[in-house]
Amino acid sequence: MLKLIFLAQVLITILYLGKLGLLFVVGVFLILAGLYLWTIKSSLKKKQRKLSYEDLPWLYDGIMRMANKAGIATPEIYLLDDYIPNAYSFRNSIVLSMGLFEVLDEEEILAVAAHEIGHIKNGDTVLFPLISYGRYLMLAIALLNFLISRNTLVSLASFIFYLLYEVRRSDYLKQREFKADETALRLIPVPLALKRALEELKYYEDLRIEVKESALPSIEPKIERPHQKSLFETHPSYEERIWKIMAEVEAMTLRGRIFN
Repeated sequence: MLKLIFLAQVLITILYLGKLGLLFVVGVFLILAGLYLWTIKSSLKKKQRKLSYEDLPWLYDGIMRMANKAGIATPEIYLLDDYIPNAYSFRNSIVLSMGLFEVLDEEEILAVAAHEIGHIKNGDTVLFPLISYGRYLMLAIALLNFLISRNTLVSLASFIFYLLYEVRRSDYLKQREFKADETALRLIPVPLALKRALEELKYYEDLRIEVKESALPSIEPKIERPHQKSLFETHPSYEERIWKIMAEVEAMTLRGRIFN
């Protein structure tokens, strides 16, 4: 659906603005493509240190087993020198902050890593930046049509396509978070460890509000503040994710009883 909305936006712009529309779309696309590549490259920051097997054998072994079970290459593991509990993924890499090791036990840390493996396996480390920068292109085109197009219907349609993209993007990214959780539950030895990790991380949301990065997949649920609600939320709440995890674990248990 996102692709169709995007293509419709580009098509009406080129049809009604001709060469100018085409040049504008190509120009903005090239700029955003550069930003996309910069985001992927800059995901590896100075505060990150690549972990070796000797650093944390239990973590390395756990991630290796889960990656093998997921059918992907073992991700590179980085330790982020930050006391704020956080985790995210990019390309085929997982970043875990030092703060996680202060508040979570080994099972819960592996559950967090499994969520990131889920994002990698499901292709989210490629999709998230594309979708995030796609919204900027949609907005830029909508503004161009509003300022230059003399056709009111075209301007209105372009703005509607932008809003549709935002709504669909919000729903799509939420579903990807649920999907990463579902993948994680099938990888970790103790499925409820992911539930426990989310319950613990909820207490640190005030600290993590400044480190959110929507272009990269992460364990981060949305920050739940009534006075700071975003019009287009891209992360489900803690309660939604925990409820889904409980329902999935119950379903997994039931299936196990049926087939055993």
